[in-house]
Amino acid sequence: MRTVRQVARAAGISVRTLHHYDAIGLLKPGHVGANGYRYYGKEELLRLQQILFYRELGLPLAEIAAVLDDPGFDPLAALRQHRAALEGRIDHYRTLIHTIDRTIASLEKDEHMEDNDYYAGIAPETRDRWQREAEAFWGKDAVAAAAAKARSFSKEQVAAIQEEMEAIRADFQHLFREGADPASDAVQEVTGRHYRWVSHSWTPDAAAFRRLGRYYADNSEFRGTYDHPELPGCAEFIAAAMGVYAGRLG
Repeated sequence: MRTVRQVARAAGISVRTLHHYDAIGLLKPGHVGANGYRYYGKEELLRLQQILFYRELGLPLAEIAAVLDDPGFDPLAALRQHRAALEGRIDHYRTLIHTIDRTIASLEKDEHMEDNDYYAGIAPETRDRWQREAEAFWGKDAVAAAAAKARSFSKEQVAAIQEEMEAIRADFQHLFREGADPASDAVQEVTGRHYRWVSHSWTPDAAAFRRLGRYYADNSEFRGTYDHPELPGCAEFIAAAMGVYAGRLG
C-alpha cells in the first residue's frame, strides 16, 4: 500500500488533488487507517493512471467518473484507445510545430508567407468553432474590437505579451503546487497581473472576469493550457482566484 504523499509524488500531482478526487468519489483510497491516513493499492494506482490519461485528453472529471464506473469499462481497451489517440496527437502536433517554425522564420527574416500557411494544422472547422465560442461568450462587438486591437500590436509587443502570459501561467502553477489559497495575497497578486494582461485586448467588468475564469475551467481546450497531467485541478484553482478578484472589483 502507498500513502497519499507517495502516490502524489509518483504521479507528479499534489496531495490536495488526491484529496479532491477522494472528496468527489473519483478515486477513493483502498484503505483508510485508524489514524485517518489514506492508503492506495495497485487497483487505485491503475485507476489514477486512467484518470490522468483521460484528463490529458481533455475530459472533465464528471465524464471520467462516468466512464470508469461503467460496468462495461475495459482497462486494456481504454489503454489501447489512449495510445491511438496520443499517436494521432503526435502527428497533429508535428504539423503545428512545423507551422510555428515556418512563422518564426518568416518573422525573423521578414519573409512572405501565404495566408493559409499561417493556419496549417488548424482545421477550418476548429477555427470557426473558436470564433463562434468567442462571440457567444464575449459578444461579436467585443471579439471584433479585441481582434482589431491585436492587429495594431507590433511584433515586439506581441512577443512581450506572450512572455508575460507565460510568466503568469508559471506563477499560477507554482502557487497551485504549493497548495496556496486562491484568496491569499500571493495568488491575488498574480490574478491582478492576469486581469491587466487580459485588459491588453479588452477590459472585463467583475461579472465578465468571473465568467472568464469559469470558461478556463469548463472548456477542455482552455483548461489544458493550465492543467498539465501532473497538475489536474489547476484551472479550477485559477477560476476560484479569478472569482475572488472579481468580487473585489465590485
